[in-house]
Amino acid sequence: MSQITIYHNPQCGTSRNTLELIRNSGEEPTVIEYLKTPPDRSTLVGLIKDMGIEVRALLRINGTPYEELGLGDTSLTDDQLIDAMMANPILINRPIVITALGTRLCRPSEAVLDLLPQEQRGSFTKEDGQAVIDKHGRRV
Repeated sequence: MSQITIYHNPQCGTSRNTLELIRNSGEEPTVIEYLKTPPDRSTLVGLIKDMGIEVRALLRINGTPYEELGLGDTSLTDDQLIDAMMANPILINRPIVITALGTRLCRPSEAVLDLLPQEQRGSFTKEDGQAVIDKHGRRV
């Protein structure tokens, strides 16, 4: 079993790039397509705690019911925001990567590089054409 887990949305370019950076290090992570298999409440709360971020920082705005649900209201409690994410997993920003080196929301995708125990094995260019890793496995 992999020592790396990614909460992944295959429709998201940042998530796809992050997954490929993990694979470029020679690792095959456990992939959780969180829209099909959302985390339960205790897992979500644990991820937020492990990332050391505020609940609101995990909310995705674009392409979600964020506005319709009034989630911009700063009087909403963390529990209410978590309730919204539980009811609408698309509100959970992605990708979230867990390794022995930590847990992080990997936006931009290069943020995953600080979590990977292995070096990059070759060049890597993001889907948008931005070079991230050179042919020697070093950050560009």
